[in-house]
Amino acid sequence: MSSATRSAEAPDGRAPFGARLAAAMSAHGPLCVGIDPHPALLSAWGLADDPEGLRRFVLTVLEAVSGHVAAVKPQSALFERHGSRGVAVLEEIVAAGRESGTLVIVDAKRGDIGSTMDGYADAYLRDGSSLAGDALTVSPFLGFGSLAPAVEAARASGRGLFVLALTSNPEGAQVQHATEPDGTSVAARIAHEVGLLNGADLVGRDDEDASRVLGSFGLVVGATTGDAAHRLGIDLSAVRGPLLAPGVGAQGAGAAELAQVFGSARGAVLASSSRAVLGAGPAVAAVRDAARRAGDDAATALT
Repeated sequence: MSSATRSAEAPDGRAPFGARLAAAMSAHGPLCVGIDPHPALLSAWGLADDPEGLRRFVLTVLEAVSGHVAAVKPQSALFERHGSRGVAVLEEIVAAGRESGTLVIVDAKRGDIGSTMDGYADAYLRDGSSLAGDALTVSPFLGFGSLAPAVEAARASGRGLFVLALTSNPEGAQVQHATEPDGTSVAARIAHEVGLLNGADLVGRDDEDASRVLGSFGLVVGATTGDAAHRLGIDLSAVRGPLLAPGVGAQGAGAAELAQVFGSARGAVLASSSRAVLGAGPAVAAVRDAARRAGDDAATALT
């Protein structure tokens, strides 16, 4: 095993995030359940929009999906809005994931420079931190190099990063589709840089089919972005990492849309679904059934 591969492992010897995610997707399918406790959803479940209602919501979701899906993705902002008690519930999700073996992607979209980014890396990627799940979403729009502290912390602890690249919100195109002086789009530059990170970590792998091994650094690519990746000259397969795809299911992305967005990289897609699953609550069995259906739909759409 090469030194580059060893550097991506955690000090306790557990496999790098990319390998753990690939195993989870093989075992449970390509579904990530977003844990997005919006006030309206709490109300629909008959719960108060307060830390206790938040906690009851989370415990129900975790009981329904833990051990049945590849990953869960709590949206940090919807916990932070409840103050310290809400953040404590987010910490419970991280701990529950560790106990159940369900991967936790903390959706915090952190991005800053210098010592501030060091602080975010400590909070979300350092062993021993109560907020450190298995991976973190990050924003590269202060320059890709600004993510260096997060990259280093992820490598040191065997965790992963999902870097925003092509998002579905209409405003995203103003930045992501913009071109550099050499004609390269911002999104293509981000994808290229993430591919370089994975290339360094995967070099020397002796797996039977090394081309199918997932690196620990992935992209966030909206499932409803149409032909943007193709138009912007982005080879998603060359990233060699997981592609976190919000927008599958309730937001309208089916097999045809996923084929258009991801092409030959569909096997690396981790489909994120929130409303289609959580809207089935509050009964545990109903949420579990909805997650099973969403997982089956995602697997079919990504074939």
